[in-house]
Order: sequence, then structure tokens, then C-alpha cells
Amino acid sequence: MFEIGGSLREARTKRGLSEEDVQKAIRIRGRYLNALEEERWEQLPGDAYTKGFLRTYAEFLGLNGTLYVDEFNTRFARREDGPLVHEALAPIGAPRIGLFRPILAILAIVAIVGAVAAWQLRGSGSPKAKAPAAPASQPVATKTHAGTSAASRHARTKGHAVALPTHGVLAATRGRVWLLVRSGGATGRVLFTGFLEQGKTFPVSVTTPVWIRVGAPWNLDVSLGGKLQHGLPASVGDVLLTRRGLRGAG
Repeated sequence: MFEIGGSLREARTKRGLSEEDVQKAIRIRGRYLNALEEERWEQLPGDAYTKGFLRTYAEFLGLNGTLYVDEFNTRFARREDGPLVHEALAPIGAPRIGLFRPILAILAIVAIVGAVAAWQLRGSGSPKAKAPAAPASQPVATKTHAGTSAASRHARTKGHAVALPTHGVLAATRGRVWLLVRSGGATGRVLFTGFLEQGKTFPVSVTTPVWIRVGAPWNLDVSLGGKLQHGLPASVGDVLLTRRGLRGAG
């Protein structure tokens, strides 16, 4: 046996957490957290919720949630009340629900089967009207119409413009790279300045052109919409990355 509420409070304070911190993290109202720590079980919305709150709170604090639920079950969980009259003492003529349930289920099944059979008999008794035969030229007309529609759809699809990418990535693939990245052009807002270490990446939005000064272009890869771009200078230089690709900015 151990003190459920006190151990939860102690674990929380050791971690420097307030009840508000815990409430934001695990989405359990502060008054319920306080009730758990004070072991005021009557202020919690039933045993099922209490066990869930206990497990979540304990595991958030790094404790064994199952241990807390078991302790609550042993000491505090409410037991369901038994029948007021024992089955052996009930009057002989008293109906028993356990006996009536299978009988009611059988009667319901018989009623459903009877209804389905009656519906089928009514359906078979009425003659079915035959659908009028389609004119001989109908299949040809339908085929022509379908072919025209398919061709129209193909033409419309073919006429759609391919969407241009909106994002690019600068990657220091082969070594350290010094970069100055601006939005819009050479005098635009600075997005990045400094060294991009080997293995690191810097994503950019190209909804507006991105101006880039590269200190070691041989170490840099530029991709646009997942596709590697070509056009970096051989030495220190400036480039412009747009939705249509990479080009010199000189």
C-alpha cells in the first residue's frame, strides 16, 4: 500500500511542474488533478474516468500507471451492488430475464424471416414489366458519344498548365558553404546569412524569387520541388532561384 495522491504530488514537484503545466500537457482539468492529489475520489466523474486519469497522470510523471490503477482498485474502487434477492430465494413464479432473452431473440428472428418470405411472395406474384428494347442505332450513338466525351476530357486535361513548385532546398552536401539568402532580390529581406555546415539544409519558399550569394558553390546542391537544379557558378557568385529554376543573378 502507498499514498496515491501524495506520491503524485511529490513526483510533480520534483520535476518543477505546476498543476497548470500538467493540465496543458495531458488535457485533464486542474480540479480533477487536484482531486487526485488530495484523494477526493467523490469529486471525480466515476471510477472509469478516475482510473484513466490516474494512469495518464502517473505515466506522464514517469511512474507506473498500472500500479496506481491497481492500488485504487484494491482500496477505493466502488463495488457494484448485488441483487436485492438471491436467485435461490426468489418466488417460484417470478420471471427470470436470463430465460426470456433467448426466447425473445428466437421470436424476433422468426418474425423477420416471416416478413422477408411474405415480401418475396408478393414480389413474385406481380409480373415484371419488360424494359423496352433500345433502337438498333442506340449502341452506335452511345459509343460515339462516349468516345467524344473521353476525347474532350483528354483534351481538357492535356490543356491544363502544370503547377510550378513553390519550395526549394539548399543543401551543404559536400562540405561547409557560406551563404547570404535574400527574399525578392539583392536588396530584399535577409533570410539567412552565415555558414551552412556539411549535411545541413535550408528550405526556402520560391513564391517570390530568392537571391543567393554562394561562397563555395562546389559544396552546395540546390533542389526545386525535389529536383536537383543546375546553374551554380564555378566560384563565388550570385544566383536567383525562382519557381521556374535556377539562373545567374549577375
